[in-house]
Amino acid sequence: MTGPSTFTFIGQARDIAADGRIHWGDPDWARLWRYNLHYFDDLAADGAAGRRLWHEQLVNRWIADNPLGKGTGWEPYPTSLRIVNWIKWALADDSSNEGGVRLSPAALDSLAVQARWLRQRLEIHLLGNHLWANAKALVFAGAFFDGPEAKGWLEKGLALMDREVREQILRDGGHFERSPMYHAILLEDLLDLIQLDDRYPGVLPSGLVAAWRETAVRMLAWLRVMTHPDGGIAFFNDAALGIAPDLAALDAYLQGLRKHGERPWSTDDSGQDGVDEDLIVLADSGYARLRCGPAVLLADIGPVGPDYLPGHAHADTLSFELSLHGHRVIVNSGISTYEAGAERLRQRGTATHNTVVIDGTDSSEVWSSFRVARRARPFDVRWGREADGTLWLQAAHDGYRRLPGRMVHRREWRLDPAGLRVIDRLEGRMHTAEARFHLHPSVDPADLGADIASLRVEASTWHPRFGRTELSRALVADFRGRDRVETPLCWSR
Repeated sequence: MTGPSTFTFIGQARDIAADGRIHWGDPDWARLWRYNLHYFDDLAADGAAGRRLWHEQLVNRWIADNPLGKGTGWEPYPTSLRIVNWIKWALADDSSNEGGVRLSPAALDSLAVQARWLRQRLEIHLLGNHLWANAKALVFAGAFFDGPEAKGWLEKGLALMDREVREQILRDGGHFERSPMYHAILLEDLLDLIQLDDRYPGVLPSGLVAAWRETAVRMLAWLRVMTHPDGGIAFFNDAALGIAPDLAALDAYLQGLRKHGERPWSTDDSGQDGVDEDLIVLADSGYARLRCGPAVLLADIGPVGPDYLPGHAHADTLSFELSLHGHRVIVNSGISTYEAGAERLRQRGTATHNTVVIDGTDSSEVWSSFRVARRARPFDVRWGREADGTLWLQAAHDGYRRLPGRMVHRREWRLDPAGLRVIDRLEGRMHTAEARFHLHPSVDPADLGADIASLRVEASTWHPRFGRTELSRALVADFRGRDRVETPLCWSR
């Protein structure tokens, strides 16, 4: 929130009262922008106390302008986030937080109505992070309010959270939708619930809170594996910077929730498999991290997501990202939009990721904004370290077996201190195929050594944040009838 009626969401700045009246749901605005407007995230943002008068006015206007059940703001997901943010805003009013505010009687009435409305409209049809957000909001509302109805909200929210944490958080600590961005969002949610227990001692079941603490530690360990040396998340599936808190912020939040005198929570026992700290395999999620010399490689060797919920999936099976000397070098597309259309499909497609494209098709059939038809399924996943220190990772997928040639793509990564070799093999009747390697906008192809002379350089784009597109380049290795292509990337010089 940059002024009484001005906001910047997903890279787009707007004055919602530019013509003298408040607009809460202009159909010309992107749906995600409208969602953000109704979240009220700024009530709990850094420096919120300094915007208290703006917030009070905004809450009052929202109540006046958004009658029950009308418009975007009453959809269950923005309602869930708004309930939590209004309660956080109210709970900021204590002697240790100058500038905190209390909810007005009208706001308290509205908050109760919103919780009642949400309770009857849980997103059972969507599941995943949406139902998780619904459950969190019911827990917050149930703890905040008194009375039999609030007790019912609390019981329903707790039951849902217990079930969804067990369902959505995998043994290795990863969120089952396989998006590092959504993983970080849900980790913050879990930490919020642990902090809520501190504010309302004895209201939440102690055993459940203890389980949340253990889960949060595993989730933080997972996020540490999936974070580049620059401190930002890897771009697999729907992922971009600037939406969720980063690793450092979430680590600080987690450690700040320790009880007085309690030792720092360790992420060592995270359920992760691997040879050593230089080769970590998140076997349940299907990701791997290889570190050798100045290089960190993150690879996708798993399913695109749960079978019943692939909405945030990209066709990026066997793709990877690479950092050198702390800087990103090879990058996946990222995302700039959720709006249905050609650009959303392009950003989700195989060709914008660092993997093999056969016959110009996607390895998993992404369609619309959040749909996937037939999906690639990885198999034959192996990894190890050779005597000379070379780290290697192998995997295959069957995403192209639906094509007439019934092709299988096999890939091997071999990482040593001097460089990376990516070896791609195709099994089946040969068609056109190419391996694509997208470079960070700051990287010149020459930076990767003279061995790239056989590769084609093409224009590409990178989307590190919503609403943002940066020009970049891609290296392309054409199979030209061959069933094997080896791509050496060197940095020894």
